Amino acid sequence: MVKVITYGTYDLLHYGHIRLLERAKALGDYLIVGVTSDDFDKTRGKINNQQSLTDRLEAVRATGIADEVIVEEYEGQKIDDIRKYNIDIFTVGSDWQGHFDYLSNYCKVVYLSRTEGVSSTELRADKNHVRIGIIGETDTTLTSIDKFMREVRYVNGVEPAAILGDHSWNGLENIEDYDEFLDRVDAVYVASHPSAHFRQVSAALEHGKHVLCESPFALTAAECEKLFELAKANKCILMEGIKTAYATAYERLLLLIKSGKIGEVVSVDSVCTSMKDFGACSPEILSKNWNTITEWGPPGLLPVFQILGSDFIGMNIASKMIEGTKDFDIFSKIDLTYPSAVASVRIGKGMKSEGELVVSGTKGYIIVPAPWWKTDYFEVRFEDPSNNKRYFYQLDGEGIRYEIAAFVRAITAGRQDAYVDPAVSKAICTVMEKFYSGNIHCLK
Repeated sequence: MVKVITYGTYDLLHYGHIRLLERAKALGDYLIVGVTSDDFDKTRGKINNQQSLTDRLEAVRATGIADEVIVEEYEGQKIDDIRKYNIDIFTVGSDWQGHFDYLSNYCKVVYLSRTEGVSSTELRADKNHVRIGIIGETDTTLTSIDKFMREVRYVNGVEPAAILGDHSWNGLENIEDYDEFLDRVDAVYVASHPSAHFRQVSAALEHGKHVLCESPFALTAAECEKLFELAKANKCILMEGIKTAYATAYERLLLLIKSGKIGEVVSVDSVCTSMKDFGACSPEILSKNWNTITEWGPPGLLPVFQILGSDFIGMNIASKMIEGTKDFDIFSKIDLTYPSAVASVRIGKGMKSEGELVVSGTKGYIIVPAPWWKTDYFEVRFEDPSNNKRYFYQLDGEGIRYEIAAFVRAITAGRQDAYVDPAVSKAICTVMEKFYSGNIHCLK
């Protein structure tokens, strides 16, 4: 019996896939099809899958062509599978011509010509075509826009269409009138100063535009709630731009904690800092920059609220302000108390500390080294060091491309994303509200 094996993502299974599978089956007597997992696809730069792994596996099985369907999960698995299943022929589409020649040391390699005129990439691009407008005008936000524009190229079907304001960016058409700007786009990416978020996001939602907004959504909990109400009423996607939430390693960290790996969580300590000298800045320049609480508060608070929840029973904030200002903090420490746990978040734009995340539990703890918000590695540690385990996951583009892909998927599916729950967004805005109310301890 001649055994044949082939691999693919098989997202949005189409005639080209089926024809390739039929031709692969014709090469032998028994066909094994490997369907690539989402995590492994990410390491290969494929982040636009519209269907879950379960749906893709079922679609391949439903063709009735494969005798056996397996999951491809890691680099080098093809050699392991060829040995494990005693494969005689490895085959794949001709667009991979020469790439898998090394497998000829283990079996025969056959490249099959692909069906012309159809591809999953083109189908995704046609289905997902989203014209997105960019909003942002300060030094801080221009950095965010630069990263966004760099990473959006990796996501099929997204077209940056215009930028709001009197400045240009990478050849984008600049439009000064907000209503005209909204008429030109299907969705908006908001990276403006936080003080403008509520006004700009609410206007976009009222115009029926989907919104991806850098956190925080607003500076009060009530405004945050209003935005979600508007999104629901206008059937729009409202998504929070905290890139860490979309990193594979961070997602796996949360799942491990929820599984009870380190027992009951009793403490979360999060540190996010960066250095910038604001000493010579005029009040006008400071007013256009993000302070510490708005820039580092959301990512610093994210693991606290996603692990311990948003029902804290106590909150204290201590901040050091730039001299002569009442709300431009260069350092803040946020302490939160829960019925059975505590959390501490230290953030700064004018000071530096080790940017680690430590989650302590009754059985062990998890440590994510600096800079933890760019999570690609973490370690689970126990009393007995022999039980310690390290976890590595590739992170491309700081998680921004995954964030954009998730935004497009949510728009296509017509379903709010689950990466950052509305309760978490509201809790972040609650912290912002307390800070701006002045009910904090100011360090001299």
